[in-house]
Amino acid sequence: MSIHTKVTGNDLIQLGFRQGKWMKKAIKHINTNKLNKTDMVIYLDQFKSPDPIELHKTSMTFFTNIKAENELEEDNVSKVINSMETLMKTPTLVTGAIMPDACPAGSDGTIPVGGVAVAKNAIHPGMHSADICCSVMLTDFGKANPKDILDAAHANTHFGPGGRDRDTQFRFPKELLDAFESNYFLNDGNMIQIARSHLGTQGDGNHFLFVGTSKKTGNTMLVTHHGSRGPGARLYTKGMKIAERFRKELSPETMKQNAWIPFKTEEGQTYWDALQIIRDWTKVNHEVIHNSVADTLKIDIENRYWNEHNFVFKDGDLFYHAKGATPLDAKFMPDITGPRLIPLNMSEPVLIVEGATTKTNLGFAPHGAGRNVSRTQHRKSKTGTIMQIFKEETKGLDVRFFSKEIDITELPSAYKNAKAVRNQMDEYGLGTVIDEVMPYGCIMAGDWQKNAPWKIRREKRNRNK
Repeated sequence: MSIHTKVTGNDLIQLGFRQGKWMKKAIKHINTNKLNKTDMVIYLDQFKSPDPIELHKTSMTFFTNIKAENELEEDNVSKVINSMETLMKTPTLVTGAIMPDACPAGSDGTIPVGGVAVAKNAIHPGMHSADICCSVMLTDFGKANPKDILDAAHANTHFGPGGRDRDTQFRFPKELLDAFESNYFLNDGNMIQIARSHLGTQGDGNHFLFVGTSKKTGNTMLVTHHGSRGPGARLYTKGMKIAERFRKELSPETMKQNAWIPFKTEEGQTYWDALQIIRDWTKVNHEVIHNSVADTLKIDIENRYWNEHNFVFKDGDLFYHAKGATPLDAKFMPDITGPRLIPLNMSEPVLIVEGATTKTNLGFAPHGAGRNVSRTQHRKSKTGTIMQIFKEETKGLDVRFFSKEIDITELPSAYKNAKAVRNQMDEYGLGTVIDEVMPYGCIMAGDWQKNAPWKIRREKRNRNK
């Protein structure tokens, strides 16, 4: 290249530089100042890509707070441990842990449900997943009738796909709107519209609304379980795209699901702020449902507390990615107001726990009972009609499905043995149960896809052929 020839992006690529936002400014500087070849090489040195960050040659140490109780669990535990061993070769990770409710969440090397992965100065969107800030909230309604609470909640909550129509939407707080508009990850019309319509909705899957009574006081308590719905899912998608860009540049050997956003970059700082805003939205999402029950019945709220179990928690330059793990340590929760909540299944109590941080629990406890087999495998293992299975497993409980279609993959038999999980909590020092919310009943989405509009249209087309 002649020193007097106008430099182009192709010239810089031929010199071994990667294309990026920096290139336009660099080309303008070189051509404006008519740099000779020597000066140009010196100037371009600042834009050289760093050497790729290699995977750890051996897995970083992680703590296994789980054991197989039977042959079925042996396969599950083995897959979880193998996946963690692969995961812990990710360059940013320094330690990790597995909880007693752990189960695989994807291909080998994917953080399992019930996993904790600690990274230095890095946020891994794939390690908090699309269900950002999946969390539980409890409201104590004193001596209210449990059926009244469940009926009022049923009338006010919303399960299944999509959001609320304009006539049934809750007020979107101005401080939340201002926060969304202040962050470029969240400030777009579609994101904000979905944040409005999804407020007061609970989604599907294992999310629930549970009513029971305190074993200690006899008070009636409402517990909700759900995450950040559409806004969180969209932030996750944006975060994964940014992380993938960094992965290609910094560590191509890292698995795509384990890509990270360096915290000390503008993108990292802004993504972290966006996570906190989504956390605030999710807390309000719980609150509007609980408050609507109090307003409907005109009763007082005696106590309330909550905790997330699917989030990223910061302590100095360490980022604790909890993929289904309950934070015990108060340092992880800036708005801590009470103990933590660990639900098991619809026929078991919600555990109210406290606990200390240890070397092996890293400040976390399990978030539920977990699964040993997939939904499909569980469905195939059951015999009898859906109604027979439902009646047998929910005897004595007021269990409702919002879609009016029973989902047998959410019945108690779909989950690990609750007693075994509690025993392992004691064995591994994963929190102390200080009270239990004994089950009265619950609401879940149910099999909303059974009569989904797209299925009805498809069946109609097939009948008309």
